[in-house]
Amino acid sequence: MTDQLTSYLESHAHDAQALLEQICRQPSVVAQNMGMAEMADMVEGLLSESGFQTRRLHVEGAPPAIFGELPGRSDYTILLYNHYDVQPAEPYDLWLSPPFEPTVRDGKLYARGSSDNKGEIAARLAAIRALRAVHGELPVTLHWIIEGEEEIGSPHFAALAEKYSALLKADGCLWEGSSFDAADRPEMTMGTRGLLYVQLDVEGTGIDTHSGAASILPSAAWRMVQALATLRAPEGQILIPGFYDAVLPPSEEQLAAIAGQSNEEAEMREAYHVDRFVDNLTGAALLERYSFAPTCNIAGLLSGYTGEGSKTVLPARAMAKIDFRLVPNQHPDDILAKLHAHLDAQGYSDIRITAFGKAEPVVTPMHDPFVRRIADIARDFSGKEPSVTPIAGGTLPLLGSLRRFVGVPGLCAPGNATYWGSGAHAPNEHIRLSDLERAVRFNCHMFMVPDWNR
Repeated sequence: MTDQLTSYLESHAHDAQALLEQICRQPSVVAQNMGMAEMADMVEGLLSESGFQTRRLHVEGAPPAIFGELPGRSDYTILLYNHYDVQPAEPYDLWLSPPFEPTVRDGKLYARGSSDNKGEIAARLAAIRALRAVHGELPVTLHWIIEGEEEIGSPHFAALAEKYSALLKADGCLWEGSSFDAADRPEMTMGTRGLLYVQLDVEGTGIDTHSGAASILPSAAWRMVQALATLRAPEGQILIPGFYDAVLPPSEEQLAAIAGQSNEEAEMREAYHVDRFVDNLTGAALLERYSFAPTCNIAGLLSGYTGEGSKTVLPARAMAKIDFRLVPNQHPDDILAKLHAHLDAQGYSDIRITAFGKAEPVVTPMHDPFVRRIADIARDFSGKEPSVTPIAGGTLPLLGSLRRFVGVPGLCAPGNATYWGSGAHAPNEHIRLSDLERAVRFNCHMFMVPDWNR
C-alpha cells in the first residue's frame, strides 16, 4: 500500500463507519416489504457517487437489483455481489438499542444488517472511494450487483441472472465475503451448502376445541410432532429413504484444507452460548461435519396457545417450518420428492407441504486460478497462510444461478467485517469497528493489484 493511500485512509478513518451508519439507518426488511424502495434508491446513489455507471435490473415480482460498472485500466473484470435486504429485527425487546438506530458501544457498531451484509457494502465503497481519490482509475474493472431478496432465498435471482447474463460476465466473482479468524489468518470460503425450506401444515379438527374432548378428537399438534419424529433419529441421522444417496464425500484436498484451519472452538462456543457441540465433536471432526453433513432442522413450530398462563385447548391446526441444508451432489427438488414420498409412506399424506426456498450446493475448486490469485493477495496482505473453508454451513441461494447462467468462478474473500460473535439474524447484531477498518484496507490492497491478467 502506498504512503499516499495510507495517509488518505488515516485521515478518512471514519468514512466507512459513516457509510455503514447511513446504510443501516434505512430499514430494508424484504420479508415485511419495509423500506425496500428507499434502500434501493440509497444504494444506487452511493454507487453513482463512487464513480459507478448504474442501472436497475428488473424482473417481475422482485425489488430492483442495483448494478454498477466501474471501468479500470485493465479489462480484467471482477463481479462483486452483495445484498441490501436484511432480516426482520423482531423481537425488538431483546435489542439493547433500536435496531435501525446505529449505536456504538465498546468499539462495536450495533444495528440490523451491520454484519449481514451492509458492513461489507460500506467497506467496499470506502475502499473504492479511497483508491479513486488517491490513484484515480483502478487497475481492475469492477461490476457490482446488489440485490434485495437474499434474506428470503433470492427467489427471483435465477430469472435475473438469465435475463442479464451478458451484463454479469466477469473473470471472477467475489461473493458476500469472509473476514479474518481468531489467529488473524485471512479466511476464504469456496462454496455453500444448498437449501430446501418447507412448511408443513396439518389440520385435526375444524375449530379449536375444549381439551376435555382430546380423548375423542384428533390432535393436530400430536400428529405434527409424530410426523416430525419420523424425519430424524435422536442421534441425528435423517430417516428419509434415499436422503444420503447422492452425497459426494469430501475430497482429500478439502479434508486437508479443514485440517489446516485455525482452532476457533472457544470463539464458536462463546458465540453460540454452548458448553459443547453435538456428540462432543472437536477438532477436524467438528469442522468436517459443519461443512459436509446435510441437515434436517426444525426452524419453527407452532400450534395452539402459546401466550402467558394456561388455556386448556385442543388446537385445530399445527405448522412446522423445516430447512434442509444440502451438500454436493444433493438437489433440492430430489429431496422434496423424497420428503413427499416418505410422509405418504408413513401415513401422513394429509400433511400439506409448501416449498418456500430452494438452492443448489455450489463449490469452486480450490485449484481454480481465480482462487489461487485471491489466496496470493490475502497471503501478501496478512503475511499469514489463508484459512480455507471448502463449504460454509449456510447458503447463498444465488450461487447456483450464477454458475448456471453466468459461469463465473467465485469465492468469499476476507474483505468483510464480521466474526463468530456478530449475531447476524439475531438481536444486537453488530460488527467490531476494528474489523471494518481492516476490511477497508484489505479491499484497497486487493483492488489495487496491478497485474490481474498474469
